[in-house]
Amino acid sequence: MKVGAITETRVEEYRVGLTPMGARALIQAGHQVLIQRGAGLGSGFPDEDYEAAGATVVDTAAEVAAAVDLLVKVKEPLPPEYPLLRSGLILFTYLHLAPAPDLTRALLQSGVDSIAYEMVRRPDGSLPLLFPMSQVAGRMAAEVGAHLLKKPGPGRGKLLGAITGVAPARAVVLGSGTVATAACRVLVALGARTTVLSRDLRRLFTLESQFRGRLSTRVINPAALAEELEGADLLISGVLVSGGIAPKLVSREMVRSMGPGAVIVDVSVDQGGVCETSRPTTHAEPTYVEEGVVHYCVANMPGAVPRTSTEALTAVTLPYVLHLADRGLDALREDPALAAGASTIRGKLVSRPVAEAQGLPYTPLEQAL
Repeated sequence: MKVGAITETRVEEYRVGLTPMGARALIQAGHQVLIQRGAGLGSGFPDEDYEAAGATVVDTAAEVAAAVDLLVKVKEPLPPEYPLLRSGLILFTYLHLAPAPDLTRALLQSGVDSIAYEMVRRPDGSLPLLFPMSQVAGRMAAEVGAHLLKKPGPGRGKLLGAITGVAPARAVVLGSGTVATAACRVLVALGARTTVLSRDLRRLFTLESQFRGRLSTRVINPAALAEELEGADLLISGVLVSGGIAPKLVSREMVRSMGPGAVIVDVSVDQGGVCETSRPTTHAEPTYVEEGVVHYCVANMPGAVPRTSTEALTAVTLPYVLHLADRGLDALREDPALAAGASTIRGKLVSRPVAEAQGLPYTPLEQAL
């Protein structure tokens, strides 16, 4: 099979779908690899490294997409990339389709066979291709929050941790999964007074044990959330609804109650965000102020650390890329985890959460295949 990777076009997105090591592994398995010129530069991988691995470097994304059977990306295609999509092409990337009806329509109309990283699910329920980027996003969320609280800027000029005679900042974390855990690791280390809200009692107990009482936990409900957010300095959302749209847990009134100069880092913005005031931003213009509160809602946070993110991501995607390259769509029949990521197959929407979110017809994967 011919496998390719292209330069990502999202603003300030420097990750790449294949590393030179990944290209070498594919070539050693008997496949051909095409890379768009400069695609790996942002992650620190020059074209010469791909050529040394045996890949062919070509000038444009269109050349890559027209020639390959499997296109490995990082982020969902943007409208200028829609012409690259076609029947017979397998697209393997993050998609986050539930809040993106235009992209869903483009995938269906093109006939491309798309598989979403974030939906690949093992039998134990874990999300192996989302896990490393969730770790990065969670740690970054705490770092970003700490920075945005400082001056100059609209933050309230507060240090997360305590110093002698001065109380620490108060941080609220929504969710108890990978993003939340990674964020708590940084918040606790910096000395913030941290409260985690989740509906998962088992995960809350695990967090209490892991951090040895250095954070507080509460079962989430509207009253508890409103109480914790009033006057809070920092809110980090790590809520995940696999394949679906994030619930709007934080009302505009709750945002306002945090007070001027507070900070919200909504990692859930890929799924629409948990705050009524959240809207996607970019690394070029990452923040805005609404209700007096600084909002950071960058939809591709790990793109800010592309070397780390690319190496972490491609380490976990490569086994699935190799399986797809070896077996094509038969890999979906053979691997239940990969099958769970199938989104559009042969012009049919095979992701039930996306179909329900957008009110579109759903086709079971077995029928589409």
